[in-house]
Amino acid sequence: MNAGVVQSVLRLVYPPRCLTCGEEVASDFGLCGPCWRETPFVTGLCCDACGIGLPTGPDMPNEIRCDDCLTQGRPWSKGRSAMAYSGNGRKIVLALKHGDRHDVVRPAGAWLARAAAPLVLPRMIVAPVPLHWMRMIKRRFNQSALLARALAAEAGLDLGPDLLIRPRATESLGGLGYEMRHRTMQNAITAHPRRGADMAGRPVLLVDDVMTSGATLSVAAQACLAAGASDVRIVTLARAGKDA
Repeated sequence: MNAGVVQSVLRLVYPPRCLTCGEEVASDFGLCGPCWRETPFVTGLCCDACGIGLPTGPDMPNEIRCDDCLTQGRPWSKGRSAMAYSGNGRKIVLALKHGDRHDVVRPAGAWLARAAAPLVLPRMIVAPVPLHWMRMIKRRFNQSALLARALAAEAGLDLGPDLLIRPRATESLGGLGYEMRHRTMQNAITAHPRRGADMAGRPVLLVDDVMTSGATLSVAAQACLAAGASDVRIVTLARAGKDA
């Protein structure tokens, strides 16, 4: 039996399902029409530093920053996010992160590549935000590494899966305020002692699943710059608002 016949049989037995609601869809790794319309993709005006969607207005400046990025500052130069961390956006992230839904990775790579298109520079290398080894054992995978690999393949960029390491375990950042998040993450991420040189003189695109305060991405960006990266930009699958 050839591969085409096998694929046809599998489609009859296991028809493609929507990633969020489970309804049948036309192709694998997709969303049905209603779920696509209800997923909060960032498609219009957004913050140039974190990618959160912003309302339009007259006489908009060339570089636009949200209130958080204006007041807090960021060690990276530019950033984007594929969607808002609400509704179906939150559901998709949690399905990957805690539900072992690795089928999310393939479409997420395409969404990330689309969001990151304005950020890409020559010789750019993609780096995931790392997990501490104890968290890795518990979760069994690093969702940011899966997303980074899918993005790099979709965008045709070099991938550095272990450019950064997390030598110090930290408590969960959930429920912590801005100051505590940044204090908790201080010095928690560094360049890999044998891989960090791969960043020297090159722009780095950091990938993470969600940005809330930016504490994790900040320490990761600082580690890249300390290793000699010429520029650091960030892209996340979702950007959480203040009410997340």
